[in-house]
Amino acid sequence: MSAPRLLAIIGSGETAPTMTSVHAALFERAGQGVRAVMLDTPFGFQENADEIAARTVAYFHDSVGHDVEVASFRDAQTATPLEYERMCALLAEAGWVFAGPGSPTYALRQWSGTRVPELLAGKMTGGGVVVFSSAAAVGLGEVALPVYEIYKVGAAAQWVAGLDLVRHAGLRAAVIPHYNNAEGGTHDTRYCYMGERRLRVLEASLPEGCGILGVDEHTACIIDVAAASLSVRGRGRVTWRINGVERHWRAPEEVPLQEVTSPTGTAPATVARDAAPPPTTTADIEGADPFMEEVNDQRHAAITALAARDPDGVAAAILAMETAVHDWSSDTLQSDGPDRAREALRELVVRLAELARAGSVTPRQRVAPFVDALLRLREQARAQGRFADADALRETLLANGVEVRDSAAGSTWEMETARRG
Repeated sequence: MSAPRLLAIIGSGETAPTMTSVHAALFERAGQGVRAVMLDTPFGFQENADEIAARTVAYFHDSVGHDVEVASFRDAQTATPLEYERMCALLAEAGWVFAGPGSPTYALRQWSGTRVPELLAGKMTGGGVVVFSSAAAVGLGEVALPVYEIYKVGAAAQWVAGLDLVRHAGLRAAVIPHYNNAEGGTHDTRYCYMGERRLRVLEASLPEGCGILGVDEHTACIIDVAAASLSVRGRGRVTWRINGVERHWRAPEEVPLQEVTSPTGTAPATVARDAAPPPTTTADIEGADPFMEEVNDQRHAAITALAARDPDGVAAAILAMETAVHDWSSDTLQSDGPDRAREALRELVVRLAELARAGSVTPRQRVAPFVDALLRLREQARAQGRFADADALRETLLANGVEVRDSAAGSTWEMETARRG
């Protein structure tokens, strides 16, 4: 049986719980005992490169159940000949290759003039699985997007040459991960932080016949080169866009690659040159951060339990939130999510302590045995015709905040504070 020829493009969340089952399935298709390596080049310039590499290796070992070796090549200028040849040997022998966060243009510069593009292309022709996500995914196309240079530095919207691995699948495309990004809030950060206005400028400068392959966050686009098919896994959509016309597929759809490039589809809504997208809430965003969705869900559950004076419910929500923080701790995407989750945890711990001090029973539950006993005495007095005594008991209860209501069915009572609320 020949080795698979798979190109997996992940929009974001490559080391998050949302992608664990996707990685496991790709390893299964790669075959038992496949040698797996990670290229650390995209984040090689970062001061915390060692930490990112260690966390990624730990994620695949602990969450996916597969060991991954680091094919280290962080800087083409400082790498020794031995380090370079060792990286190439690992890459050549590997049946599964991963690269993820960092800078796409930095990685492309380091790989230029090396054997890396050739060795990666070999997986598409001779067999292997290539899994590129986030920044690394940008470099897979015929042209690549200089994300940080445009979004952070203010460079003109333009393309640079990419690895063009997608051509082995018969696609002429620029690859854009984070396609549905919504971090901007009041400004448009879709399309890997470019927004519609800049995307239109970029699209106009694409080589003739070249389209855009967009992959949403926490979503995988899996291209089977041998089968000439594209499948979608994860939370969002995969988009093919050319000349402003888009087609979309979502999990678990699988389509022939020929259908992907079909010249049919629906044009996206026009966005004015300087207009921002309409404000959205987390619930409105199709690609909203799944980690914060879980945190918010558990916080809501805890607040509901607090209102019901249910300490067990509060504790269960706090523990579930802490589990989510742990499960997402290996995610290499840097965001303020963990800090916000810890703030929510601290808030709930404080509020649980307040509940403990006040007692988990309501005021009604606390006084109910005494009120019920007095009402039984009142019923006895009324049955014996001692109406003055019955009225005195009723007035005593009312003076202490308990209102008694008589009806044909019997007497009921309510605390005045609850009635006023």
